[in-house]
Amino acid sequence: MSRIYMMVVITNRSRRNRLKEFFEEHEICQVLDAPGSGTANSEVLDYFGLEATEKNVYFSIVTDETWKRLRRSLIINLQIDIPGSGIAFTIPVSSIGGKNVLQFLTQGQEYEKEEESALTETKYELVVAIANQGSIDSVMDAARSGGSGGGTVLHAKGTGVEKAEKFLGVSLAKEKEVILIVTKKSQKDSIMKAIMDQCGLKEEERVIVFSLPVTGTAGIRMLEEDLD
Repeated sequence: MSRIYMMVVITNRSRRNRLKEFFEEHEICQVLDAPGSGTANSEVLDYFGLEATEKNVYFSIVTDETWKRLRRSLIINLQIDIPGSGIAFTIPVSSIGGKNVLQFLTQGQEYEKEEESALTETKYELVVAIANQGSIDSVMDAARSGGSGGGTVLHAKGTGVEKAEKFLGVSLAKEKEVILIVTKKSQKDSIMKAIMDQCGLKEEERVIVFSLPVTGTAGIRMLEEDLD
């Protein structure tokens, strides 16, 4: 049995080409690349010998066996464990919107399906929808019809290898919208289904959707019903 994770890698933007080579060497086809910047104050930067450089954040779906292999290479070949080189971590994926999307996100990786996430005690989920550029309104309309209140949008670019573009007609080599929606676990399935039905792989938006468990929240006033 295998687990599926979202792998997040954050490095200085100057290493972008090296990271692209890294993913291609390990045949990780579906990678989203989004710009970012560090927020640590000068005292923290000085203490760790870091520089306030521009960052790139990379997102990809990996199995546990793939993560073990990539983690070793990140440390040995990219020396990501050295202060100032970057950071990498994984977040368990609780569900994926459809068999075809699962095959697309894990292609080339050995995977044997297990039961949905064991994190059954979590109250909230983060629904992640990846869509073609210009699809924000239609995706959010679909999400709201499934019970969502709103979301946050990131603009990203795919850095996948060419074979990803041929799979199901989906390309991650173009500009993408990443819509993040925090919702109650009980509403997750209806939101994901609405997005899949109205904006799925057969539609113009070509949305890929999956969810991640959320273990704590603050500031989600409409959802926090148990706060004294």
